[in-house]
Amino acid sequence: MGLTSDIGRRIELVPMDPFFHNIAIGLYLQRREQCVEFLAHTYSRREGAEQRMESIAKAMTILGGMEFVSGVPRLLRFPCGVDHKRACRRVFLEACKLDLKNPVTVRPLSILDKKSNRNITAISLGRGIYQLTADGAEQEKSNRIEAVVGGLIKLGEMQSTADNSDHVAFSCGQTHDALVGLLLIRALNVRAVLREQEMSATRGILVAPSAQK
Repeated sequence: MGLTSDIGRRIELVPMDPFFHNIAIGLYLQRREQCVEFLAHTYSRREGAEQRMESIAKAMTILGGMEFVSGVPRLLRFPCGVDHKRACRRVFLEACKLDLKNPVTVRPLSILDKKSNRNITAISLGRGIYQLTADGAEQEKSNRIEAVVGGLIKLGEMQSTADNSDHVAFSCGQTHDALVGLLLIRALNVRAVLREQEMSATRGILVAPSAQK
């Protein structure tokens, strides 16, 4: 895909890519008639920049369960067609943290929570609903599960359910196992993630090609 002025609205920025010459890279949202699409983009014309963006986009298909649009290597969407914008921003940021020299793998739906020393697991119940479980004492388990549920709601714009405090759901009603596995890691310490996002938002801008080398 060539450079174009109509690439959508930027929703996330990595001002310096530590794995490729500190170039600035961004994630753009494009609204279509049937769905929402995302473009991983850089204005840098350095040799290899295009390949770096394509690698990040490919990593997003694995980490977030996204798919390429019409074979375009940097244009993505969720299979459900819904934006899940906040979750996509997290997928993009996590992909940018990888040098991508090693294979990218889907994150599991179970993780050791070092804060409580318990294994926390997300169980898909269908229709986009997930139940969070953990081993350990019931009361302590309940408190930690509620905290993780809150983290998933903040990071992925998921929804709580009225009847179950350990349930969380996607508004689209579709299953997103890879995405939940990725978000689960960060939901354990959502405050640190939100601080990271605030700091990132204050650093740099994605500049035009004439300003980059």
